[in-house]
Amino acid sequence: MLKIMVVDDSSVIREKISRVLQDQQFELVGDAKNGIEAVKQFKEQRPKALTLDITMPLMDGIETIQEIMAIDDEARILVVSALADKPTLIKAIQLGASGFLCKPFSDADLSEALEELLEDLIDG
Repeated sequence: MLKIMVVDDSSVIREKISRVLQDQQFELVGDAKNGIEAVKQFKEQRPKALTLDITMPLMDGIETIQEIMAIDDEARILVVSALADKPTLIKAIQLGASGFLCKPFSDADLSEALEELLEDLIDG
C-alpha cells in the first residue's frame, strides 16, 4: 500500500478525501489542517504522496510545497483547492506539485486524479 497524507484546513474535505482513500490501495499516514502540521507529519511518516489545499492558516499550500519538496523532491503532491486561478496553479507546479484538482470535486474526480498522480507507482 502507498502511504498518503491529507492536508486541508476543512475537516469536511479531509474526511471526504480519507473516505475515498479507504476504498483504494492507500495507507493514510497523516491528516493535517495546516502546512506546519503537514511538514511535521511528513518528516515523521514519509508518505509517497499528499493531497494539499492552498488556502490554509499558519502556512499556506505554496509554502508547504516548498518545504515538502526540500525534504523529499520525489514526493507527489496533488493540490486540491477552490483557488483555481492560473498564476497559483503555475506557481504550485513550478515548485513541485504534480497535479491539481479543483473543489468541489466528486469521489470519481479524486480517484482519477490520484491514479494519474501515482500511476507509475501503483502499476510498478
